[in-house]
Amino acid sequence: MKGIDLSRSFAADVVEPLLRQHFPDLPYATARLGSGSDVLGLDDETSRDHDWGCRLTLLLPAAEQDRVEAVRAFLEQELPEAYAGHPVRFPVTWNQSESHQVEVATVADFARSRLGARTPLTTKGWLTVTGQGVLEVTAGPVFTDTTGELAPLRESLRWYPDQVDRFVLATSWIRIGMRMSFIGRTAQRGQPLQSRIISSALAGDLMELSYLVHRKWAPYAKWREARLPARDELAPALNTLLTADDWRDRERAVLDAAELLLKVQRDYGRPGPETAAARFYDRPQWTIDEQVPFSLLAEVTDEGLRKLPYGMGSVGQWADCDSLLSNPDNRAELSVIYDNLTGGLTS
Repeated sequence: MKGIDLSRSFAADVVEPLLRQHFPDLPYATARLGSGSDVLGLDDETSRDHDWGCRLTLLLPAAEQDRVEAVRAFLEQELPEAYAGHPVRFPVTWNQSESHQVEVATVADFARSRLGARTPLTTKGWLTVTGQGVLEVTAGPVFTDTTGELAPLRESLRWYPDQVDRFVLATSWIRIGMRMSFIGRTAQRGQPLQSRIISSALAGDLMELSYLVHRKWAPYAKWREARLPARDELAPALNTLLTADDWRDRERAVLDAAELLLKVQRDYGRPGPETAAARFYDRPQWTIDEQVPFSLLAEVTDEGLRKLPYGMGSVGQWADCDSLLSNPDNRAELSVIYDNLTGGLTS
């Protein structure tokens, strides 16, 4: 049984009947949201060794804030010890007590706990969310929803607003362009290992870019390939970047992937030149034509975004610390960095 199937049956057979009997007037949503491979439908037998089981998200509208604790306490008392052969109360990595794993919250508080910012998101809020954080709100299935709030919230998180979209997409291109010429330069200067390391990093950058041009939220690293947009089309270039001996083959692989993704960018209605490739000054290396990010940044009129350093982007584009990025509260604290750099974002 997949985790989502277990959660759906647990909601229908146990949790929702209890709510209908004891809180008949209560609007609510039941869903499998939050953390866990099963939220993305990617759990397997190995996944069951931690944080897997009778997990459920139970959300109430803002008007029912005062009933959250009562519902949580009621479930602690009334839920059975087991369901379908699985314990209902079990420890998880963030709580080692034997407790039920029905998360009860308002829609807004749950979103805040995953995004690190209140909705609707401001510019700073969009810059401090991660794809994984958004997916924990939007990717999992909703079983029942009478809140009137959850569906609009999930729709509002479908993708970045246009201004932020252009800004983070330009940043991804800038990052690739700044690194790309180093593939050949390091190899020619007797650093073949460094050339391979840079090539490997660029493979990750191209995966990020594919998510961005396709307007898809990227999960955390473990599942990035599994959900990669245009995975089959990009696979040859990514494999070459990781395995080719000749640095010229690796450089060409970057250009092949870049041309493919630039076309997707234009197909989605964003600006971009006809080709992504440009010579790196007078040297025998290639890079990304500066018109690729410049064309995107030309459409960014938000004063705060325009004041940020060139190539800075969202927190996930300049911070590389899993412990930091996986914690919404930590990410929220980073919004002050954007204020310090701009004198206060305007939106």
